[in-house]
Amino acid sequence: MNSPTATLLVSCPDQKGLVAKIANFIYSNGGNIIHADQHTDFSADLFLTRIEWQLEGFNLPREVIAPAFEAIAKPLNANWSLHFSDTLPRLAIFVTKQDHCLLDLLWRKQAKEIAAEIPLIISNHPQLQPIAEQFGINFQHISITKETKPEAEAQQLELLEKYQIDLVVLAKYMQIITPEFLEKFSKVINIHHSFLPAFAGANPYERAYERGVKIIGATAHYATANLDEGPIIEQDVVRVSHRDNVADLIRKGKDLERIVLARAVRLHLQNRVLVYGNRTVVFA
Repeated sequence: MNSPTATLLVSCPDQKGLVAKIANFIYSNGGNIIHADQHTDFSADLFLTRIEWQLEGFNLPREVIAPAFEAIAKPLNANWSLHFSDTLPRLAIFVTKQDHCLLDLLWRKQAKEIAAEIPLIISNHPQLQPIAEQFGINFQHISITKETKPEAEAQQLELLEKYQIDLVVLAKYMQIITPEFLEKFSKVINIHHSFLPAFAGANPYERAYERGVKIIGATAHYATANLDEGPIIEQDVVRVSHRDNVADLIRKGKDLERIVLARAVRLHLQNRVLVYGNRTVVFA
């Protein structure tokens, strides 16, 4: 769609008339709603919605929309965010040595499947620098040991601020992000090579093989202080059999990792994910 749009993501305690109140805010200001979806979690007594409308013909200037909607949201005790489709988020990709998820994201960006800028790649190893150079992206090698991790994360955070990064994508970044890092920068998506909560932590393919599973999976989730326990955005699975060895599981798993991570990043960039507690609603 060529015409720019605005999107509201809203969560608030459930009550009557919420859909009408939010939709009427847009209608009364001349807006044309093109997508609207909502969900009520009755166990949490929580209403969640995503509503998108065209800015062309909308009576309120962009800078006025947020304060105008706040007048409606505050009495509802709502958490909300406003996004514009023609404002491109800026991504930093963290990697180690594996290149499959990194290349997939860069190819999708090149093919305009991902609406974002990717100005920065950070790695604790130098091996993937040629890929960054091939795509004209700044590559920063920051070596990490147990002793130097606080200093390394401080350097990473400085780079995120310098490059005005909105989202960090851990594309097989085989390092644990510390709670101190996440306190300062919380928008982080990780890809884990298992169908969480099964086989959290290290070596999931080896553990899945030992257990004799018939399905393996991949999970993209927001990173939190609890390892591999953050809100899940996207998952998928593939069947395996007794004929598959660990190398086969890894090969099949890599295909899943690419697809699941790309889906999760795209859903986040399209403002289709609402987090509440340790869960998500995905308006796909």
